[in-house]
Amino acid sequence: MRLRTTIVSLGVGAFCAFGAAGAGCGNDSSNGSSNDGGFYDDGAVRPEPAPYGLDERPANATCRAPARPPAAAAVKLERVYANVPLDNPMLMAQIPGDPSRWYVAERVGKIVSFPAQNPPNAVREDLNITGQITDLRSEGGLLGMAFHPNFARNGHVYVSYTTGTEDRIVSAVRRFTSAARNGTAFGGQSDVLVFNQENQPNHKGGCVEFGPDGYLYASFGDGGGGGDPFKHGQDTNSFFSKVLRVDIDNGSPYAIPDGNPFKNDTTGKKKEIFAYGFRNPFRFSFDRVSQQLWLGDVGQDDWEEVDIVKSGGNYGWSVKEGSHCYPSSTTNCSSAGLIDPIYEYLNPPSGTRAVTGGRVYRGKAIPELVGSYLFGDSQTGEVWAMTLDPVTRKPTVTRINDGSTGGPVTAFNEDADGEIFITALGSKIYKVVANGKPSGAQFPEKLSQTGCVDPANPKNPAPGLVPYGVNSPLWSDGADKDRYLALPDTKKIHVNPDGDLDLPVGTVLVKSFTLGGKRIETRLLVRHEDGDWGGYSYEWNDEQTDATLLPANKTKAVANPSGQTWYFPSRSDCMSCHSAAAGRSLGLEVGQLNGDFVYTSTRRISNQLATFEHIGLFDASLGAAPQQLTRYPTPTMPGSELGDRAASYLHSNCSFCHRPNGLGGGGTDFRYTTSLANRKACNANPSNGNLGVPDAKIIAPGSPGKSVLSLRVHALDAARMPPLASSLVDKAGAAVLDEWIASLAACPKDADAGKD
Repeated sequence: MRLRTTIVSLGVGAFCAFGAAGAGCGNDSSNGSSNDGGFYDDGAVRPEPAPYGLDERPANATCRAPARPPAAAAVKLERVYANVPLDNPMLMAQIPGDPSRWYVAERVGKIVSFPAQNPPNAVREDLNITGQITDLRSEGGLLGMAFHPNFARNGHVYVSYTTGTEDRIVSAVRRFTSAARNGTAFGGQSDVLVFNQENQPNHKGGCVEFGPDGYLYASFGDGGGGGDPFKHGQDTNSFFSKVLRVDIDNGSPYAIPDGNPFKNDTTGKKKEIFAYGFRNPFRFSFDRVSQQLWLGDVGQDDWEEVDIVKSGGNYGWSVKEGSHCYPSSTTNCSSAGLIDPIYEYLNPPSGTRAVTGGRVYRGKAIPELVGSYLFGDSQTGEVWAMTLDPVTRKPTVTRINDGSTGGPVTAFNEDADGEIFITALGSKIYKVVANGKPSGAQFPEKLSQTGCVDPANPKNPAPGLVPYGVNSPLWSDGADKDRYLALPDTKKIHVNPDGDLDLPVGTVLVKSFTLGGKRIETRLLVRHEDGDWGGYSYEWNDEQTDATLLPANKTKAVANPSGQTWYFPSRSDCMSCHSAAAGRSLGLEVGQLNGDFVYTSTRRISNQLATFEHIGLFDASLGAAPQQLTRYPTPTMPGSELGDRAASYLHSNCSFCHRPNGLGGGGTDFRYTTSLANRKACNANPSNGNLGVPDAKIIAPGSPGKSVLSLRVHALDAARMPPLASSLVDKAGAAVLDEWIASLAACPKDADAGKD
């Protein structure tokens, strides 16, 4: 039983405590008690303990958040309806023939609406089925919504969601009716498609749309797990891995339309099937001009794909992943009868991708975009426009954003005029608009031009920066790191009730990485004027005189005996770790900062929280002395209980993705304050494959070798966790996890059983 820790209530607001990286993507290999403050290293006088590390807040005259780099695309994303309060919007739609209101399907099980023009702050609740929703662990919830084409006549809306129980998940498509025919007070529930899911938290699909033929289409994934463990991909006797098509205006509850490939089958094939061979077809749509069905199918380890779907088509899973044999070690799979994607993109070993299918633009506001297919990635927030050569059908894909969608992209939504709006789990809505002339302000190309370092010697910080460290480091392939915080002079930090630090607009976080005594990379994490963040990577030159801004990701060989490579993350890579669910800035939280730090400028050793409060960085008193507040132990330093150290390691290395509404699969929650019983990991089946170990669990008590958690930390291939910006095993950290797993005799039986 681990000792309980308590996060003292520190104010109002809600952010979630996460991770350990302070700036940009990446990890921390040093902690607050041993970090020397970074750029300075005079070594003249031994630091001495003191109540505070600094006497006053330094004036910040130069390190200020620059404007975002100008986009090169002809279109951009513009946030709209910012004053409309929403709870994790999955998609939005307008009633056919009535563009006056937007209806938003919220993941928790609500449909709310607001005026499309000049919306008020409040929204109207039109349907509430939150009591029916289950399996919000990873990819469940209210997933799809479609208004009947003749809504004005019948008042019908069709909703797709997961229900049942945690032990028996059910996928349901049900009809609800607005008796007043005005889109209010939906009721009168009736079943359309209801079937038992596999007891896995992912690959539920859940999209519903009416086609130009008037029929209802619905998509479902392979049931979950990794590698199609239930063999549903090519099974035409189930609803899994399919796009279905039914005629809901005839029959009870529907009729089978002519043209469905198995309508006249007598061998057990599902007559509702329209197409099959999909892994997780989360979103599809119809081009209102060509009437083609476009679909995004989430890949396994390597390839994300976009398909143009036709009746009877077999799109390959799990014989193929994209156009490639699956698994990748197979080279002689048969392609007979399989349809390759119209476009695919690689999911690199260093990152995580998951395509969100979009829509073909048919609006009038952006003539040059007409006919382009817009789609995105739910993990990175990237959005692209794709055009097809009319003769060769070869795709040309252009990135139209910097990945800052405020959360996982959930849907591309079309209004009555064909304009496209994007919803994201960060409760934000964006509109695709024409990109005006780029701003005259350019993002600094050299680190020496940022104002955050001494331009004469960029290894030294600018005077206005405050150094900090973290108690629980995130592994960064053995690099040493220096971390700095720069706030606008008039702004202060708000500490949220969970201990996360809410940093003001204009904040810049600076983190530098050193390998073998040479500076290799410096990252800036910037909170821009729009309130959201951007991550930017600077590569140091061999002469160690300056660093240059990178436009995209990059891998570079490091000159050391091990032949190590270093991965520079792209801007979207940065925001996939520094997600909205993770609170964007990761290491800046009470539990991470509550420790002693060496302030080289004053040659003092002092508690960071006490120092921050003393120099006036917080907007309110912490309300307690540091020793009364949460403090994460350093995982590899004995002195704390093993369970606490393992929990701290998981918090720093895993929880930025594996937490409620995070980007990690499986529904696990590895935040430090989450008990083992509530982590949904102990004796839990892995949702993305068992890595070749029969009967493997996420955490198998007493057996690291049968614990996917341990196997992934030790892996160096596509199974590696964390997946981004790391190519070496953290041997010391992995040893702590293994020792802890080996020490577990059994899983706790209830949520009050503690963390170990």
